[in-house]
Amino acid sequence: MTLNEYLTSASGLTVAQLREAIGAASDAQVRQWQHGYANRKPSFENCVAIELATQGAVTVEELRPDSTWSRVRDRNWPHRAGRPVLDPGREVA
Repeated sequence: MTLNEYLTSASGLTVAQLREAIGAASDAQVRQWQHGYANRKPSFENCVAIELATQGAVTVEELRPDSTWSRVRDRNWPHRAGRPVLDPGREVA
């Protein structure tokens, strides 16, 4: 699910709630990520925070498909595959 789909869904957080949950600088910053304004993307740290705040509905892979993510098994993480980690050594197909 994209960030825009999540934020506009009936069950999603509002922009302000997400900003507060992840500690973003402003609602405008979240909206820039939501709409891809000027091709802006959240930092890697914010990607992880967004995935956690959205209970895995918006994944790091969706937010930053330009990065190589791996997953570490973690029963406490909301995504079934585990906690995301950057893996710069992994080759992307």
